[in-house]
Amino acid sequence: MVQKAKILLVDDRPENLLALEAILSALDQTLVRASSGEEALKALLTDDFAVILLDVQMPGMDGFETAAHIKRRERTRDIPIIFLTAINHGPHHTFRGYAAGAVDYISKPFDPWVLRAKVSVFVDLYMKNCQLREQAALLRLQLESGGRAVPDSPGKEAVGLLAELSARLAAVEEQAEALSKQLDDESADAAAVATAAHLERKLTGLRRALDALEPGAGTTSAVPSQN
Repeated sequence: MVQKAKILLVDDRPENLLALEAILSALDQTLVRASSGEEALKALLTDDFAVILLDVQMPGMDGFETAAHIKRRERTRDIPIIFLTAINHGPHHTFRGYAAGAVDYISKPFDPWVLRAKVSVFVDLYMKNCQLREQAALLRLQLESGGRAVPDSPGKEAVGLLAELSARLAAVEEQAEALSKQLDDESADAAAVATAAHLERKLTGLRRALDALEPGAGTTSAVPSQN
């Protein structure tokens, strides 16, 4: 069973949160509410999120300050933030949003289809990264349980596990390639394109590691770095 991604919705007005839930419910992911910046930061202490939709104008800690706290934390600094605002003060206001670490800045009222499409891209990227981590964990398990390396004449169990890992990785590679093409076709945000490129580089490194473990490829004692 594939675990759903979590999307954090931050707004001090309940009616706005209800509207966001109605728009994003079609994505069939887990939507988490936060009515303030403080409540959002508390939720981020325990849960992992694919993307954050953050209202700018909030009493107390506003969206800019909340984003600054999120980006200072190592655990949360890479989570994409989409700012939502009902007030447009011109380019300076928009620049402040990007400077705070947002990947997008959307003025209300916004097109529900556009918002849903943008959020969907980051959910897809998050799911691909989760799958990649799963493949890497299985590979590490194989290396550790197989005496640090797969022998020149591996047993049926080792060969079977390598075949399963290769098949799973191939599925992720295919999905990542399709996602990259989609981003190119839609002229997506630079942040989304960069994240997809980083994912492809990690997939390439993992594929090299698996290829090195195949019978006849020689022995290996370590998995290539996944930078």
